[in-house]
Amino acid sequence: MYIYAFGSVCRGEIDRYSDVDLLAIVETQMDTLNFNKDDYSIYSESRIRELWDEGNPFAWHLSIESKLIFSSTGKDLIKNLGTPSKYKNCTSDCKKFQRLFEEAFLSLTNSCDSSIFDLSTVFLAIRNFATCYSLGIENRFNFSRDSALKLESHPLKIKSECYDILKRSRILSTRGKGENFTYEEIIGVKDCLLQIKKWFEKFKIN
Repeated sequence: MYIYAFGSVCRGEIDRYSDVDLLAIVETQMDTLNFNKDDYSIYSESRIRELWDEGNPFAWHLSIESKLIFSSTGKDLIKNLGTPSKYKNCTSDCKKFQRLFEEAFLSLTNSCDSSIFDLSTVFLAIRNFATCYSLGIENRFNFSRDSALKLESHPLKIKSECYDILKRSRILSTRGKGENFTYEEIIGVKDCLLQIKKWFEKFKIN
């Protein structure tokens, strides 16, 4: 069994939105009972090895930024796995996150009934799209919450207060923490959605 920290705490990007991301790599299904799924990302060792073979962005993330906290074997599994394979699924992953944005965009355009969830989905889509694009196309490692703002080609340019609302929506939706948005804030960020849509359209993903 292995326990790692990863994410912003290992990148040195701690801010008011940060928590401590923890990974548990377990050997058997019974081992998962020792961990609260709200506190840990739980993977089997075989699945971690598959991610390495796929060149999955999460494998690159762990390879570069994770820190070992506990090892039942005395070894560092992730360090011993070495560099992940080349990322092969960039095109399909980027298209998937483009579609995810389009679905959330359509929902937000038609209704305010699920605004927090939809805004959270917008943030997830732009962040993960930028992470995949930077790894697969730019050959860079960009795993921060601000990955879309830090792209070398076509960085996302929207008002900082709009981006802040998107980040807050993700925390509110996934962790239930933070203040609810006012109607004015939701309307304000809706005005930024067309900018985000145009940003997506700049990328030629074949």
